[in-house]
Amino acid sequence: MVEDSVGVIAEVRPGTPAREMGLEPGDRLLEVNGKKVSDYVDYRFETCGELVELTVQKTNGEQWVIEFEKDYDQDLGIVFANDLFDGLKECKNACVFCFLQQMPKGMRKSLYVRDDDYRLSFLHGNFITLTNLSEAEFSRIIDQKLSPMYISVHATNPDVRQQLMKTPKSRDIMGQLRRLADAGIDIHAQLVLCPGLNDGPELNRSIRDLETLGERVLSIAAVPVGLTKHRKDLQRLRTFTREEALGILSQVAAWQRLFLSRYGRRIVHAADEFYVITGKPVPSARNYEGFPQLQNGIGLIRLFTDQFKRAGRKSSGELPSRRVTVVTGRSAAPTISKLLLSLEGSGISALVLPVRNEFFGETVTVTGLLTAKDIISALISARNEGQDLGEEILLPEVVIRDGEGDLLDGLRPGDIASAVGVPVRVVMVHGGAFFEALTGVVAA
Repeated sequence: MVEDSVGVIAEVRPGTPAREMGLEPGDRLLEVNGKKVSDYVDYRFETCGELVELTVQKTNGEQWVIEFEKDYDQDLGIVFANDLFDGLKECKNACVFCFLQQMPKGMRKSLYVRDDDYRLSFLHGNFITLTNLSEAEFSRIIDQKLSPMYISVHATNPDVRQQLMKTPKSRDIMGQLRRLADAGIDIHAQLVLCPGLNDGPELNRSIRDLETLGERVLSIAAVPVGLTKHRKDLQRLRTFTREEALGILSQVAAWQRLFLSRYGRRIVHAADEFYVITGKPVPSARNYEGFPQLQNGIGLIRLFTDQFKRAGRKSSGELPSRRVTVVTGRSAAPTISKLLLSLEGSGISALVLPVRNEFFGETVTVTGLLTAKDIISALISARNEGQDLGEEILLPEVVIRDGEGDLLDGLRPGDIASAVGVPVRVVMVHGGAFFEALTGVVAA
């Protein structure tokens, strides 16, 4: 039990039952209806009724027992400091492609924590392997209808999955998935693909096996393995070639056509990175069927592009003169540059700065894994080469660690601004927000 995080209230929303009861940030929830709750899921499950009893420890040490009536399923208005009151359930696998095993030493301990917590899968869409679940936890998913679940499948072939995950517990993935599906639990599956291991015929087998679970499988994502330069004493892996990536896109397209004819849904989708590797255009928004795995890099380019164009159409009048620098990872740079072509002839002058990832290595090209030091280095190099950084630097919010306010190396946006002498604006990863930050014009 992590005592300093158990049920700590971080915020009490105005106009809610919790505010009326006198609850405040810093108070600690001890019990609901006489039961200890282990997480936010338990809390919501226990407080959905019309009669609720809370046992709360106030910041001054007093213990309150509060009984009250409310509408069925009405939210009490409590925001907790942590959704997991009893601590995070960590992964015990040794997956050959695990990104956290490729991290350099000397960083914050929190960056090395490998979560495999089914509650975070339900609450936030984190992917879990099912190999670290106890029987009681598996039963709880079914009993409380924690649906959908986001599952790291990787391969349905037991031998291949064990080879990838290095644990015998990984072998019965289809049995586990079938148990969830039979209980009415919806599934979003991901397949992290490693060349020569679970692509090609194994990818076809995995998709074919997942199809047998029927309508419970909402989406399947094919994602390329991510490798850093810090892969020491680990199994040898490599990234996909352009020809191999074209093969993946061809396989996915064939399955999409088949599923569309059978079920009216495409179901399986390829990560944006496969399109970046091949130079192929990303599909239309309709192809992504509501973007069910956006957090997995499935359809981000399409959504961002459409949002940007929509904001441009809604803006009216001449654009003001502005000179800015747009920081981005190398994989997103072509998309950003293409969007800026639509502003040619306006007063907007933008330097698109694709930052080389020296920290993790050149094979890591996504924006979200850039460090402040690499960004500073790229900005200074651009200036030394005669590039004008403009009046403002636009920094994508994705480089900021959730809830921390700093980048992976502990530096903050203000440190970047101080290093180059240009103000830095953190911009939400949304095409409309990017258009507004770029132009200074709020779309109508």
